[in-house]
Amino acid sequence: MSAIAAVPSGKYRPTRVLPGFHLSLGFTLFYLCLIVLIPLSAVFINTFTMNWDGFVAAVTSDRVVASYKLTFGASLIAAALNVLFGGIVAWVLVRYQFPGKKIIDALVDLPFALPTAVAGIALTALYSANGWIGQYLAAIGIKVAFTPLGVIVALTFIGLPFVVRTVQPVLEDAERELEEAAASLGANHWQTFAKVIFPTVLPALLTGFALAFARATGEYGSVIFIAGNMPMVSEITPLFIVTKLEQYDYAGATAIAMVMLLVSFTMLLTINLLQAWSRKRGQVEKV
Repeated sequence: MSAIAAVPSGKYRPTRVLPGFHLSLGFTLFYLCLIVLIPLSAVFINTFTMNWDGFVAAVTSDRVVASYKLTFGASLIAAALNVLFGGIVAWVLVRYQFPGKKIIDALVDLPFALPTAVAGIALTALYSANGWIGQYLAAIGIKVAFTPLGVIVALTFIGLPFVVRTVQPVLEDAERELEEAAASLGANHWQTFAKVIFPTVLPALLTGFALAFARATGEYGSVIFIAGNMPMVSEITPLFIVTKLEQYDYAGATAIAMVMLLVSFTMLLTINLLQAWSRKRGQVEKV
């Protein structure tokens, strides 16, 4: 609650701890321009130094297109897997009490703290043909390391915390009385989940999906080790950007980066619109 200060006219106005709206808004716009807009504008400025033919050649070569398919396809699959299993993890952590719960809750944040290169090396060691897990998968004909499947595994690993930490607070604040009311009216477990629980957590699931997808599309360190970087098979787009930079082809690197930026922004905008629609629909149903 804000404090109330008296003014000479006898009226009262709230005092603010932070500066007023105009100063705060000005600082916000300045900070966003400095940290976000100016670096992103450099991508477009460097790209515009190329002619149209050079731009098309840089962003539509066969290897680059194959990397787009792998990067965005694997990111979508990994984000979808995290929505499913991350939602289950969040549900268990919120609704159940069991020994070691705090340890498991802390392990969820491990991909945040673990350096991406370390994560990539660890996953490669686990899922290689002679690794702890990979040797059993290889026995049944499943190869993970140095394949697109390995890319999906790495992206799923680094994206899990985004879904869990987004859904967890929503489940904690959910009104269990609504579930009890549904059960008292004769709803079974599936009906209660579909009609009461799922609409409540759907916006959070979409947010977690968007965050996991955005994180996965730009991931580099944990992927290059387990992917194997084989042309037309397991090369990711961020690797092409780094390769272009190492060759001092800054325009080519920014051209590929601009395509990734535009595609990612379009997909994130679509997801945010779906999230806003689901929230609006939920409010209408409650009314």
